[in-house]
Amino acid sequence: MTDSGKVIIVEGRSDKKKIENLVKEPIEIICTNGTISRSKLDEWSEALYNKEVFILVDADEAGERLRKQLRREFPEAEHLYIDRTYREVAAAPKQHIAMVLLGANIDVHVDDL
Repeated sequence: MTDSGKVIIVEGRSDKKKIENLVKEPIEIICTNGTISRSKLDEWSEALYNKEVFILVDADEAGERLRKQLRREFPEAEHLYIDRTYREVAAAPKQHIAMVLLGANIDVHVDDL
């Protein structure tokens, strides 16, 4: 894990790639790969202590289950939401993801949109 003060938790690698290409500031992006074990959560709890945590997961049933679990583990985290019509972070247009990130004061490459 990096020393960046901000962390975004996403579901999969394609979500991570999409966000990595958009963000302009140093930010750590970690994947749950859909599910997350108790030991991994404990490890993250320690590593993410005192960091600004954002949660950006798919707008589907699996994403909502994961969001609920992460809400319990990281009650201070800020939840970011994509429009339900896109269902998946990876399927949402870059412009839409950029607006979601900008809304959370995360700097993005606007010239690439």
